[in-house]
Amino acid sequence: MKSEDTPFVGGPLDGRVLPVLLGLTGHPPKTYRVPVPAPDGGPPTVLVYRRVQASRSKRLGLHQGWKYEYAAEGEKGAGKPGGGPKWPWSKSEAPKSGTEGDATPDPHADE
Repeated sequence: MKSEDTPFVGGPLDGRVLPVLLGLTGHPPKTYRVPVPAPDGGPPTVLVYRRVQASRSKRLGLHQGWKYEYAAEGEKGAGKPGGGPKWPWSKSEAPKSGTEGDATPDPHADE
């Protein structure tokens, strides 16, 4: 597998450059989770880092690589806010109120 030396910014890994395995597209994963064992033998603490663009070239504005920034909110903010992908054909559930939007007219509207 191919790997790339990727810098980490913020959190306990600040300033370190670690080799990160690349995916099929040649990019590192969007989130990088580092389990840190607890000193008392309890459940490990998970540090979460998010992939961001490292920089852009001055002349053409091209992508120059990736870096990972520390996500202080941890696992809660690691995923998407809706809990999954947002497809163009999916619609949010709007609360329905009364007969608003009905195709049948109200039979007592004339009275």
